[in-house]
Amino acid sequence: MFSLQFTAESSSHGMLERDFTVGDVPGVLWSPASVSDRAPLVLLGHGGGNHKKHPAMSGRAQRLVTGGGFHVAVIDAPGHGDRPRTEHDEAEIAELFRARAAGEPEGPIVVRYNDHLAGLAVPEYQATLDALQELPEIGADGPVGYWGINMGTAIGVPFVAAEPRITAAVFGQHWPDVLAEKAKHITIPIEFDLQWDDEHISREEGLALFDAFASKEKSLHVNSGAHKELPRFEADSAVRFFARHLGGAVTASA
Repeated sequence: MFSLQFTAESSSHGMLERDFTVGDVPGVLWSPASVSDRAPLVLLGHGGGNHKKHPAMSGRAQRLVTGGGFHVAVIDAPGHGDRPRTEHDEAEIAELFRARAAGEPEGPIVVRYNDHLAGLAVPEYQATLDALQELPEIGADGPVGYWGINMGTAIGVPFVAAEPRITAAVFGQHWPDVLAEKAKHITIPIEFDLQWDDEHISREEGLALFDAFASKEKSLHVNSGAHKELPRFEADSAVRFFARHLGGAVTASA
């Protein structure tokens, strides 16, 4: 079991930001400026080609921390952010760019590559959760959520399917090919985002993945627009979703 090592710290706008490593995996933990009280944890998964501090991640963290009082953490996926790319990463990325330039479907390449990354990232997320729950302001018995769109869904679905500590999750915008079978093992509350005019993921594919979840409570959020036009207000909806299912700040730590 790897321990968590904090490597940098800063604060602004009521939010404390702490860089950390778990083994050789870098991550960031955002918390309320005062961390004396226990609070639920939300794990984020970033999109393909992005990193742990991408504006989408820091923006969601700001909403979760200041709007819900949560702790929020994300790690760099393999081959992303501060982590080196392997020859396999370079080959898959080159093939994606080739298909894109040729006007060929990107889905088969993205699905294959994301499945490979998920196989590496799931145990890393589990080790990170183990380490974060050692912190007194989080603890081992508090509720935990997961929020990941695009590649964050490709990693998040197998992670949540394998991890009983996750109690609510937000997913969306991915193909069902390798995820549908894993989604059948997920029964926790789900919020799912789908773009009706997505140029990469068809409506039928998006609906098939949503339908595969075994959750009794699952909410489908469909908006018009292309793949990268997910409305910002869906982030506010996700914060309300986690507030309902994870609760606010819990009892003060001893």
